[in-house]
Amino acid sequence: MDTQPLFLGLDLSTQSLKAIAITSGFQTAAEFSVNFDSDLPAFRTHGGVHRSADGLTVTSPPVMWLAAMDLLLDRMKQAGFPFHRVVALSGSGQQHGSVFLKPGRQERLARLDATRPLADQLKDIFSVSHSPVWMDSSTTAQCRALEQALGGPQAVADLTGSRAFERFTANQIAKIHQTRPADYNNSERITLVSAFAASLFIGDYAPIDVSDGSGMNLMDLRNRCWATPALQATAPGLGDKLSPLCASHAVVGTIHRYFSTRYGFPADCLVIAFSGDNPCSFAGLRLQNPGDVAISLGTSDTLFGALTQPAPSATEGHVFASPIDPNGYMAMIVYKNGSLTREDVRDRCARGSWQEFNAALERTVPGNGGHIGFFFKDPEITPPVLTPGIHRFGPDAKRMTAFPADHEVRAVVEGQMLSMRLHSSHVGIRPCSVLATGGASVNQGILKIMADVFGCAVHTANQPNSAAFGAAYRALHGWTCSTRKRFIPFAEVMRDAPPFAAAITPDPENHALYSRMLPLYEEREKSVLDS
Repeated sequence: MDTQPLFLGLDLSTQSLKAIAITSGFQTAAEFSVNFDSDLPAFRTHGGVHRSADGLTVTSPPVMWLAAMDLLLDRMKQAGFPFHRVVALSGSGQQHGSVFLKPGRQERLARLDATRPLADQLKDIFSVSHSPVWMDSSTTAQCRALEQALGGPQAVADLTGSRAFERFTANQIAKIHQTRPADYNNSERITLVSAFAASLFIGDYAPIDVSDGSGMNLMDLRNRCWATPALQATAPGLGDKLSPLCASHAVVGTIHRYFSTRYGFPADCLVIAFSGDNPCSFAGLRLQNPGDVAISLGTSDTLFGALTQPAPSATEGHVFASPIDPNGYMAMIVYKNGSLTREDVRDRCARGSWQEFNAALERTVPGNGGHIGFFFKDPEITPPVLTPGIHRFGPDAKRMTAFPADHEVRAVVEGQMLSMRLHSSHVGIRPCSVLATGGASVNQGILKIMADVFGCAVHTANQPNSAAFGAAYRALHGWTCSTRKRFIPFAEVMRDAPPFAAAITPDPENHALYSRMLPLYEEREKSVLDS
């Protein structure tokens, strides 16, 4: 009979709730999931959310998350999952989302009845019945007010790690206070999705880990404490309503008897601080050392990087406290135009074929003969561009209405990689190695350009549930630190994890060419932004 201890990672994302259990030897023992739309149709969500008519306000009902937790754990029990072997658990929650709780709900959490589902017992604990989530973009006025109060976008970034963003929690709280003051005043505790989920498992208000907390525009990034000027600029009395902050590897409690009685968790199962989905993905991709970079090539492209010193920018990206190093930082650059934009060029210029697309890359040379393009199929986040469009520059720096098909193909890839190198450098990222993930990471032609632009080896990872795996890894890390009664470096805990696959090494001459090309690319980008 297998008695090997298990480490459970939960991921409460926008569309689903997932569970992944791993062994200390990094074997995946079990995976389970609940899809909000299809498995919980009574909540009538689309993509796990509700949208306003204008599309700006985007929320999710937190009682749906309770129902999902009931359903997930019941499915695991029916499948015979060995809860009794779980020695530690942690979790991931969609970053920036907020949960507002009525007075007296701490006692309700402590007195959970193991004979009744969570949703039945806790459905009325919320002072705001529909939680703002990361997709909400209705708080532009509150963002501008926060920046004005704190001295401008760069001042907000220097203090909190990011300029004021619509989806960030501070600005959502400010909107609730301004438009629904009774609901704000009736909130005893305001917390993040991640910490709320952790609260269920310990039967008490759980603290917010510093990595997820640094995505709120409310935390002093360097000192890892609530920033009083940001609290005061957001809403009155906010400091008294927020959960305290804690280290990402901290034990926030042992599992509540509700879960021991109902499902069979051991009474001494440790609950490690839950974090956001981006920090947990960072942990799942094992970005352990300064210069470690991951690039996710998906519908939207995302670059993560490990830092020792923060360099927040008022115009691009985010810097968070690291979820795996109590003295480190993680940077993140997000692009809205990713795979869909590359697919548009493939369809227009390569007859809808990736094979033809890669053949076009082979027929063209690094640097593309001086052809530089900016492809904004949708409004862009990095750099900030509101109006979609394609901007092309020829070798003579003059604008062009079209490129030859092969040059168009290379331009869309080179442009994105040069942009990533440029903008990541603005927040202090100096890559030593790159880990490529996402659907397009199977494309060798794209990876070759990535390696040459960044000048370092590119590895690949087939890790579709990186946030859930990251939560499981963090459970193992926190348990190890607790067991040994001291902080153990994450890299040491993960030493025996399976290595990522080696893919592409850079060509030094091509890297030198792209380094010379980078200032020219930056100059062209500025002209696009000024036009």
